[in-house]
Amino acid sequence: MSGFFDIPSDLQHSWLGLIGLHLREALLPVLAGLLIALPLSQLCVRFRWLYPPVLWVTTVLYAIPSLAFFVILIDYTGQTELTVMIPLTVYTLVILVPAIVDGVRSVPQETLAAATAMGFGPVRRYVQVQLPIAVPAIIAGLRVATVSSISLVSVGALIGNQGALGNLINDANIYNRPELAVNAVVTMAVLAILADGLLVVVRLLLTPWMPSGARARRTDRPEPEVAAR
Repeated sequence: MSGFFDIPSDLQHSWLGLIGLHLREALLPVLAGLLIALPLSQLCVRFRWLYPPVLWVTTVLYAIPSLAFFVILIDYTGQTELTVMIPLTVYTLVILVPAIVDGVRSVPQETLAAATAMGFGPVRRYVQVQLPIAVPAIIAGLRVATVSSISLVSVGALIGNQGALGNLINDANIYNRPELAVNAVVTMAVLAILADGLLVVVRLLLTPWMPSGARARRTDRPEPEVAAR
């Protein structure tokens, strides 16, 4: 067990340091993807003709293997964290945009009419009415995007040790230490479970107006599957 946490010096991080690096490389793309998806989704809701081409573009970009993405970017961003985080940000859009659009479109027309009658403009109605009601759908999308991102960071090990915990898998082969690979897999799985649980708590805190039974039904719907990159 002592070798389980004995991180090779070539990684230049402790086990906790790799965890912090992994979370940074995984969560910043999800945050960036959310900031892009929110206004983009509003445009898709406001102009319905825009949604199919946006969904098509995000799906095509998601179909690009991460390694090919790295090869394209590496000439511009080098062997850096940015080369890993840009593709992860793009990949989140195929999950977050449909989740937000579906959540916003689920707001009853009577609610929108009441907000308009109270003098709410399009932006204020979107921020104060539609988004709060769409929180369960948005959090569901964030859960899938976050878990996927935590997993995909490990692919960065292929471009100069930018895979955080994934670097342990590479070193497990180099030094013939399979316990390093076990360490990486177990730690990433625990991080994904903790992040998913935290988002569930956030959803509960942001939707106190929903009966517990309704919240359970909204979240018991199967999550979309995310293919391995």
